[in-house]
Amino acid sequence: MTDETKPPTGLSAPMRAWWSTVADDYDLQAHHLHLLGLACRAWDRADEARKILNAEGIVTHNRYGSAVAHPAVAIERDARLAFARLVRELQLDDGVMPEVRVPRRGGRR
Repeated sequence: MTDETKPPTGLSAPMRAWWSTVADDYDLQAHHLHLLGLACRAWDRADEARKILNAEGIVTHNRYGSAVAHPAVAIERDARLAFARLVRELQLDDGVMPEVRVPRRGGRR
């Protein structure tokens, strides 16, 4: 493993291991390694938010006493979406993506 393919600092142990596996299995250029680092951080952020939600619940109360979604719900959602998009951008998913997207329906019916 070269200095270029060492996992960035601050990643969790599972993400350091995943980083190493991906860096070893794929021929990644420098910009890909940056995207891989962002994907690892996104996963760690989602995991951190999930731990908070497990401890505190998905609902909290605002200053008026109304039940509202815990802020970590949005953090987890956004981090998971970022991870999925980065994995797709790096083409790490083994699924075959269609060449063309299905067209949307035009207008309202």
